[in-house]
Amino acid sequence: MIRTMLSYLYVCPTNKRKILILSDPEVESSLLISSDEGATFQKFNINFYIMSLLFHPTQENWILAYSHDQRSNNKDSLETDCLLLEQWNYAVHHYPSILPLSSSITPSLSCYYRTHPSIPCWALSGLDKEAELVHIEARTDSGQMQYITCRAQKCSEEGRLYPFSGRIDTNSLVVQDKYIFLQLTTAGRTTYFVSYQRGPFRTIQLPKYCLPKDMHIVSTDEGQVLAAVQEWNENDTYSLYISDTPGVYFTRSLPNLRTSRGLAGNLIVDVYKVSGVSGLIIANKKEDMQMRTYITYNKGQTWRLLQPPAKDTTGHDINCNLPSCSLHLHLQMSENPYTPDTISTKHSAPGIIVATGNIGPELSFSNTGMFISSDAGNTWRQIFEEEHSVWFLDHGGALLAVTQSAVPTRHLWISLDEGRQWDKLSFSSTPLFVDGVLMTPETENRIITFFGHFSYHSDWQLIKIDYSSLFGRKCTDGDFQTWHLHNKGEMCVMGEKQMYMKRKPGTRCTLGREYSRVVSAESCICTLYDFECDYGFERQASGKCAPAFWYDVNLPAHTCSHGQRFRNSTGYRRVLLNNCREGLKDTLSPRMQQCKPIVPSGLQLSTINSQLTAVLGTNITFRVALQNGDSLSTSLHVDFGDGISVSYSNISRLGDSITHTYRVAGIFRVTARAQNSQGTDSSSVYLHITSMSRGAYLSFGTGGRHQRKRGQPDSSAVAQSAQDRYLLLVVQ
Repeated sequence: MIRTMLSYLYVCPTNKRKILILSDPEVESSLLISSDEGATFQKFNINFYIMSLLFHPTQENWILAYSHDQRSNNKDSLETDCLLLEQWNYAVHHYPSILPLSSSITPSLSCYYRTHPSIPCWALSGLDKEAELVHIEARTDSGQMQYITCRAQKCSEEGRLYPFSGRIDTNSLVVQDKYIFLQLTTAGRTTYFVSYQRGPFRTIQLPKYCLPKDMHIVSTDEGQVLAAVQEWNENDTYSLYISDTPGVYFTRSLPNLRTSRGLAGNLIVDVYKVSGVSGLIIANKKEDMQMRTYITYNKGQTWRLLQPPAKDTTGHDINCNLPSCSLHLHLQMSENPYTPDTISTKHSAPGIIVATGNIGPELSFSNTGMFISSDAGNTWRQIFEEEHSVWFLDHGGALLAVTQSAVPTRHLWISLDEGRQWDKLSFSSTPLFVDGVLMTPETENRIITFFGHFSYHSDWQLIKIDYSSLFGRKCTDGDFQTWHLHNKGEMCVMGEKQMYMKRKPGTRCTLGREYSRVVSAESCICTLYDFECDYGFERQASGKCAPAFWYDVNLPAHTCSHGQRFRNSTGYRRVLLNNCREGLKDTLSPRMQQCKPIVPSGLQLSTINSQLTAVLGTNITFRVALQNGDSLSTSLHVDFGDGISVSYSNISRLGDSITHTYRVAGIFRVTARAQNSQGTDSSSVYLHITSMSRGAYLSFGTGGRHQRKRGQPDSSAVAQSAQDRYLLLVVQ
């Protein structure tokens, strides 16, 4: 009998009946495919080693496979292939179609939140024009990285598009919801870029005092970016920053976040967005050399410690009083997709939070237990003295708990009253090390599949449980009670008074697939804490937002052209998804103001690849960025230092970059000068051009005019340069 060593199991997100299992690449390279929930499998040999798979978000037969490139002498070289599974009921001789994207493809750092960090990203419906589009990093002939997009089956050089001109840092591409993030490091200084709704890339603006060493995207799922930024003075912590909707202007919400590293070396930031309740975030913060857990109900505007439980599991009093003693929670994500995280919430079960944690003066990873909140973190109860894995059943109407996989068990625990009481049930005659649980959430299917092993040397065991008998009938109106969301008694949360329905504790009825928790939501009058401080402003002890020491309130944060109007900030911006009305809404909202002429400042000139040496005859692409100044009324003059220059009367018409080729070798000073009626600003770099070249020519974008100086070639030489390729000039 031939046995296959298995390494990883995948369940198709768009069709739960379809399961793919990878074999152990150390033994063989094969793929097992099932279309009947694992009842039967067909095995197909693959001619490359698959390291991981990424399903298309809507097309169940499209998969990206990430593998080692066996054709390369470099063992670390990587290749991404596209598997198009045109049908699932294969004949024995039918193999999946395997189409390599390109031999020069390398992995991106992160695509979708909490997916494998090394696979390119599929297109997102409503944002990308083609469903088979792939976002990916590619290595150029010079060894540099570029961000490209291409169709999965046509990713050769002629089929690629370059949404961002020039090189990027390796492993810096992040495609997440409506946002795309990139980074570029020049002379030791990293600049971060964002594209919103697939629009042009803009430079991310952090407060001027923040000199970032690293940035990690925490969340983008509500049309706003939560990012963890490691500032210049932080070594083992990060700070939480929150952006405006386009993801450009960030303000700091909470400093000194706890961070750790996963098994694969990936960064883990202790920030958790609670599902089902908008604006509710939990984070672990370092203060006075201790890690402590904080919670916010208004998306990071105000934070407080967690109230500890009053009693333990035996009913004895817990002597723990704020602020010296509080409840602390573990906020790690599970490395195993079939076991829950150390903290769990569900969108369909608002207000219920289950987490591993401890009670005391600081966060600890010893003497931990399990805790639950039924009122969105206001009060907590201890449910187990030891760590358990807890799953939500029936929209949170029931909870399933099993001891951690390090301890074999034959029992599970079920609660129908949000963890107040637990029923102990036996599911196996032999103690099982539970490696994970498979279930289909939010459906009428009441089947749970446990998989694990009886001993460390035994085969995998599958145990299916039908828990439908727990619920005798479907719930009716009389089976529910109401619950009001609040923050320590304050009923207005995120600008609303919200009332929910909950099943009465102990009622053995099923909620049903169409069950809706929300009963009503009434808008509240706007107060100061319905607003966050805008970019350039900081919250004072009084609660008001005042200009930061580095911010000039007379300069508009956004591009502003003379004669036009712009929305001038009052120092506040309403918290995203906050639904308050009237009150301070009109007073704190931005006001329309006439643009004034602004002297150009912050002009930056650099080569697009950050290199200051080049071979004679090669195209050199320059990037120019203007931080402040009216781009419409500001002219730009670039002198390449070899007697050739180019001028633009309107910076905004430049395009994205400018390219020049030198005729002779030497060291050249390249100078860019921006000028308008208010003043000038300039920036220079020195280039070292080596080797020989047969000729020289200049290529420039729309809106430029060539200036020929004495002793330089005539216009015919310049006209010839129009045949050369165009590149772009970035001006902000």
